[in-house]
Amino acid sequence: MNHLQLVSEPASQPASCSKPVELYVFIDLLHPDSWSLHSTIKRLEVNYGQYFSLRFILSTELSSLNVACHRINNCTSQEELVDLTHPVLPSIAVKAAELQGKKAGYRYLMKLHEYYTIDEKSVLSCNTLTEIAKEVLLDLEEFETDFRSLEASRSFQGDLCITREMGVQEVPSFVFFNENIEDEGLKVSGTYSFEVYEHILSEMLDIELIQNQPPTIEELFNKFHTLSVKEVASIYNISEKAAERELKKNMLQQKVERINCKNHSLFRLKAY
Repeated sequence: MNHLQLVSEPASQPASCSKPVELYVFIDLLHPDSWSLHSTIKRLEVNYGQYFSLRFILSTELSSLNVACHRINNCTSQEELVDLTHPVLPSIAVKAAELQGKKAGYRYLMKLHEYYTIDEKSVLSCNTLTEIAKEVLLDLEEFETDFRSLEASRSFQGDLCITREMGVQEVPSFVFFNENIEDEGLKVSGTYSFEVYEHILSEMLDIELIQNQPPTIEELFNKFHTLSVKEVASIYNISEKAAERELKKNMLQQKVERINCKNHSLFRLKAY
């Protein structure tokens, strides 16, 4: 593998949680390859989530970033933003959601992914981004205020600084850090098979990984909301045909529903 590199952890970052590995995931919300990496992330979380914490770093480079942020920050009400569309808006929205907590930010990011792949709505639109905030049950008034704040845009600019500081020139990229802050992290640029990341995690910990027991289908969908047949097959280590049968059984039981997208199908918990 020729896309491995040692990097130092940003000195300004807070100490990681009690899990022994911190995984920085550098993504561009406007780049399809960044979204495709989520399948690997889901499988890593299910199998080995006890070993690492996740931190997403938004790395969308935009020449008009300062102009867009200035325009957003100068809006005094949500009404002024209704018709605003710009490539920077999804990143600012994720950062606004994160101000309500890491879990809130993650829920928002996953729902943004769902809109991007399923509903095929413009995630560059302020209206769509506000709709996502409603769906993931954020405090809407707080979200709208934070979205227009300098804090959200500065947080996104902070991500861009981390991207430059770590020398990340390709998205998506992973950077693995262990709990020893004096050790350098391992940067993995581009996308690889699940087994490559599994091996790196094992090497970072210097142990043989113990795989978690897979959750039930309902637990899996409660965590990730939307999944493909291929993702279900990989998580349960079964064939795609077997995964398709299991999902169809859950459809007959009115537990999940199929969503037909432009080029593929996804499944999600059935809405009542």
